[in-house]
Amino acid sequence: MLSELLLTDMHHSPGSAALPLNRRLYESLRSAILQGHLAGGDRLPSSRELTQDLQLSRNTVMAALNQLSAEGYLVSRVGSGTYVNEQLPSPRQRGRTGRATHAGARLSRRGTALATQFTSAELEIQPFTPGVADFSAFPVALWQRLQNKHWRMSYPDMLDYCYSGGHAPLRRAVTDYLRVSRSVPLDMDQVIITSGTQQSLELCAQMLADHGDTVWLEDPAYWGAVKAFMANGLRTHGVLVDADGMAPTATDERHAPRLIYTTPSHQYPTGAVMSLARRQQLLALAQKHQAWVLEDDYDSEFRFSGPPMSSLAGLSVDERVLYLGSFSKVLYPGLKLGYLVVPKALAGAFRQAHYDLNRPGQLPLQAALAEFIELGHFASALRKARHSYAQRRQQLLDALQPCLGPHAHISGAEQGLHLCLRLPATVDDQALALRIAQQGMTVRALSAYCLQRSDAKGLVIGYGYATLEDIAHWGPVLASSVKRALAAGRTGKRT
Repeated sequence: MLSELLLTDMHHSPGSAALPLNRRLYESLRSAILQGHLAGGDRLPSSRELTQDLQLSRNTVMAALNQLSAEGYLVSRVGSGTYVNEQLPSPRQRGRTGRATHAGARLSRRGTALATQFTSAELEIQPFTPGVADFSAFPVALWQRLQNKHWRMSYPDMLDYCYSGGHAPLRRAVTDYLRVSRSVPLDMDQVIITSGTQQSLELCAQMLADHGDTVWLEDPAYWGAVKAFMANGLRTHGVLVDADGMAPTATDERHAPRLIYTTPSHQYPTGAVMSLARRQQLLALAQKHQAWVLEDDYDSEFRFSGPPMSSLAGLSVDERVLYLGSFSKVLYPGLKLGYLVVPKALAGAFRQAHYDLNRPGQLPLQAALAEFIELGHFASALRKARHSYAQRRQQLLDALQPCLGPHAHISGAEQGLHLCLRLPATVDDQALALRIAQQGMTVRALSAYCLQRSDAKGLVIGYGYATLEDIAHWGPVLASSVKRALAAGRTGKRT
């Protein structure tokens, strides 16, 4: 009976095929003991019997038995045989211990909030998933050649941690790019290379705010920023967003901020562009409250209509703005390289903290990216991406046209890789997003991004990963679903 149990377990347990035979036998015997199939004091068949019954070599059987004996599962009695250790707790006792341990292994309040609020559980790639770029056209062969070149050339110090804020040629390339394209006044020493926007946000929270300080976020808000600030013990306060961007009021000022997080060029998720008056108001409030402004310029490379918007950092005269960006949208998300531009007075402290907290490295990768930019490949990739996304954007706008009207309009289509279809309060946008998901598409309910407000309803629709063929097929389906929801909302039916 034992041999049959062991044979079944050895050949059908998940992942067992990848293990050597002695390890498979060890795992099967150990499992039989822990599950109570072999009780304390039970005598095992002899190694010779196990060898014959299991069709294994004696060395294989002895290796498994010796390991179990060494770990205390088995005991040998001279002249008698091998037995299961009677000192092991029974399965019932182990179950009680396991339940107690599980009950005590509770998350902290912060951990629970991080695991349950603003989660990205539905991030599978489907047509219209917002926040996702199409990296299928990335020049992989060229990129591999550059990486291989720098691996061959790498000096030993290129394999160490980086204490200088990043590879100097990459910081220089970022500096030149931001001066020209975003009107950010900076020098190379102000640039810190990070693993992306999330790490940049965490570093800002750790260096500029204390536990319990308040951070203003746009409402609706980018969930990644909410998570970064929650994880660092900050109090989040949502500031309403309207057509001109973040709109602080006297009521908001009762919650004096230490940090102000904003996406002024293309608010995520509504797509609103912050007006000049609002930008000046925000900078004045930052000065008044001695707060720091974190400008996340996450998709400024993709502007399809209207004049280019200058950065908020370019308007600041007292260096209260920290500028965040990344290479993920133009190149590919798994690159995990971004940049943070800090005021000159903070640059040394940020570099030191970044080294101490994050132990940054990947210098050969940074060197490859620097050369990729210097040789003009980044500009070429950006031009191709702009052309491709512009076509997708227009096709999506055309597909959504039938559902637009006095009760539905689009915001945020001038820039970026997503747009927001605004809907009336009578539409349950979360239920609508669920029904659309059941048809094979992924959109996000605007209300799911809200912190405190309850009046924002709509769908956040991405086109970065949707091909023209996908949009041609699924766009009309999406528009029809929205039309039905609008009709049901006007007649008072639940949607």
